[in-house]
Amino acid sequence: MAGKKKVRGSFLERYSALLLAAALIGAWQILVPLAGLSAFVLPTPLAIAERMVSEFPLLLSHAYVTLFEVVSGFFLGIVIGIPLALAIFYSRAFERAIYPILVALQTVPKVALAPLLVLYLGYGWAPKITLAFLISFFPIVISTVVGLQSLDKNLVNLVRSMGANEWQTFFKVRLPAALPNIFGGFKVAVSLAVIGAVIGEYVAAERGLGYLQLQANSLFDTTLNFATVVSISGLGVILYFIINSIEARVTYKRDAAK
Repeated sequence: MAGKKKVRGSFLERYSALLLAAALIGAWQILVPLAGLSAFVLPTPLAIAERMVSEFPLLLSHAYVTLFEVVSGFFLGIVIGIPLALAIFYSRAFERAIYPILVALQTVPKVALAPLLVLYLGYGWAPKITLAFLISFFPIVISTVVGLQSLDKNLVNLVRSMGANEWQTFFKVRLPAALPNIFGGFKVAVSLAVIGAVIGEYVAAERGLGYLQLQANSLFDTTLNFATVVSISGLGVILYFIINSIEARVTYKRDAAK
């Protein structure tokens, strides 16, 4: 009996997200016809799925554009954010100088920046990639700084007492200890990068999922609109789990404090 309960609990824990999603989608599928809502107001999940299948080549071609913008902006956030976080960690004066600027930049609504980026950078890839970068690099910087600062100082002193220099201390102790925090920032950042790229496509684009959604709005095609939203969400989920998979291979597993 205890073994069956353990198996049942393990099954629910592993597939809880899938079961909840299935329950919500099932309720949506049943309640929409019962409420008498037309497809123009709220299409059913089945209608959205059928539209995604029939328009798969169209959705895929636009998804490639958005994916490139997201990955480019996210990669730029890593390339700039990690060195910036190291400078903040190792220099108190730089930390005091740069933190107010970072916070001020983060609090500016990115929708307000999008038209300016189009004005300065043109109508091509640059404004969308820049917007994805601006919205994603802040969590990368903060999570890296927090991860580096969370290391026990006594452990650092112990390693130094054994003759390790700062390079050895960083790569052998500081970086491995900070990786869980850094990857936590990566997972937040890649989700935000999707938002940034789509916002940029809303303002100025000829391709991309955000552009396709605007086209669906102009045609009053609610089903295609939902199909595009699902595609955007799916893109973010896939990128999130890719980073989560990489994290599982390069970081040590911490025991949860439960």
